[in-house]
Amino acid sequence: MWVKMKEIIFLEERRFSMKKMAKIITILVVVMMISVVFVGCKTQTQTSTPSQNQQQAQQTPKNVSIVFAVGGAPSEIDYWHKVINEFEAKNPNITVNLLRQPMDSATRMQTLVTPLSGHESTPDVFLMDVAWVGQFAASGWLAPLNSYVSQDNYDTSVFFKKVLDLADTYKGNLIALPVYIDAGLLYYRTDLLKKYGFSNPPQTWQDLVKIAEKVQNGERKENPKFWGFVWQGKQYEGLVCDFLEFIASNGGNILNKDGQPVLNSQNNIQALTFMADLIHKYKISPPSTYTEMTEEPVRMTFQSGNAMFERNWPYAWGLHNSDNSPVKGKTGIAPLPHFPGHQSAATLGGWHIGINTYSKNKEAAWKFVKFVESYDVQKGFAMNLGWNPGRQDVYKDQEVLKKAPYLEKLREVFVNAIPRPSVPYYTKMSQVIQKYVNAAIAGRMDPKTALDKAQQEVEQIIKQYGSGS
Repeated sequence: MWVKMKEIIFLEERRFSMKKMAKIITILVVVMMISVVFVGCKTQTQTSTPSQNQQQAQQTPKNVSIVFAVGGAPSEIDYWHKVINEFEAKNPNITVNLLRQPMDSATRMQTLVTPLSGHESTPDVFLMDVAWVGQFAASGWLAPLNSYVSQDNYDTSVFFKKVLDLADTYKGNLIALPVYIDAGLLYYRTDLLKKYGFSNPPQTWQDLVKIAEKVQNGERKENPKFWGFVWQGKQYEGLVCDFLEFIASNGGNILNKDGQPVLNSQNNIQALTFMADLIHKYKISPPSTYTEMTEEPVRMTFQSGNAMFERNWPYAWGLHNSDNSPVKGKTGIAPLPHFPGHQSAATLGGWHIGINTYSKNKEAAWKFVKFVESYDVQKGFAMNLGWNPGRQDVYKDQEVLKKAPYLEKLREVFVNAIPRPSVPYYTKMSQVIQKYVNAAIAGRMDPKTALDKAQQEVEQIIKQYGSGS
């Protein structure tokens, strides 16, 4: 009840903040006028020196209140309240008000964009999907953390270097830190791998096709619903994540080092052709891939025992191994395959924490950020919520590994995870990629034509952004 009352009180306070502010300003004006008269009557010996005033200000505890915006499932919100209570117990002069956001990611983003674009001082600190970080940074909404890191001699080496460099750094400034990390994985049936005479999960995409075809042909004798490989192909953000993994594992990319689009490169065309072939040529992925397959339909297909291989995020591991899961104890994880001569690639996902550049209490916000990123709190996320910690040292914790042994393998994947382009126009670019990649895997457009058109439209978006229109 206290938690709910605290949230309600906070919202009511904001509702009447303008009226209170007017009264406060009036009182302050009167107090200042009285103070001026009073100070003018004081003798020189009664006036404190500037250095004394500064020392007194430093010694006087300052009570501040910050707003933390976060969304998620009810269990996650409950746990965040626990984290906040622990922080307040250790920092009695700082109050953290939790501003609960919607579950839906797009709506959640909008609830941040609205106050930040209006230069509002709250929320002071918030979580962001890694795909938003570039846009928020380019808009000037994220306070650089470099000075806080320097003043506290804060050790950033505990985080995955590639994540900090590619996702949390903008124009040389550290502007966010990872709270928990996701990356694409290959799930596979360990029992069926052995049953059909294979000793290891596939390393190349052609290996995957070979195994999937053999297993699918064998299993369909009794289960016509069985598929060799299920993945996210519907027209939505998840398709961009899968597309990035396929092209990166063939040496391709969306943007080059200079930030210019290279969507219609030969490597990308080859990778997209293979994606379409999985459905139409090899027929190991269902036609529903490009109409229905998002994370949950993919997971449920695999978990019901109807797939050999699955591309999904780490969250699926716990569900696959739940007590009522038909594939419990029969599921393995491995890095996603790659094309010959190249390396496996996994799209980086997850949520990162940042400070509002307009916050009036950045020091207090930074203290809260440090607490959230501390070893004990990060370990708590792993133990109680099943999250993959933003800190890589937690992946060696024996208590954590005992409860979640798969984290040891995940750490290897996260080290080489690649983020989506950290650019302010990413949302528009993503919509273009979704449209044309989906058209290609659906067979409505050949891969080269699709990527040529995507290239042209993304070039136009960049041009419009550069002109400020």
